[in-house]
Amino acid sequence: VQLQASGGGLVQAGGSRKLSCKTSRMILSEFWRHNMGWYRQAPGTQRELVAISPNTGATNYAESVRGRFTISRDTTKRAVNLQMNSLKPEDTGVYFCYVHDPATGREYWGQGTQVTVSS
Repeated sequence: VQLQASGGGLVQAGGSRKLSCKTSRMILSEFWRHNMGWYRQAPGTQRELVAISPNTGATNYAESVRGRFTISRDTTKRAVNLQMNSLKPEDTGVYFCYVHDPATGREYWGQGTQVTVSS
């Protein structure tokens, strides 16, 4: 599995941004079998979970982004997206997409995409 993240950039506080992470070499059944999510890492901090889209379908979010961010899957593009609204300066960081195969335990990470929110 290879992941290609995109969509990062500079945005003003209160604005929106959509991140996308395309998975490669996945047939449709594999796409839905995997758990997927987004993490972020701000300078000097540990990587933290932002949103998760498990294979059960019950999405979940970090408290700091709940109600502002939405994770979704695009079946046609085999991608997992993160729609970010009402962005705050504290949302600044490198965002990583994540895929976990529950059958094998393997984890895959995208290359990271920088999101900078200016005040």
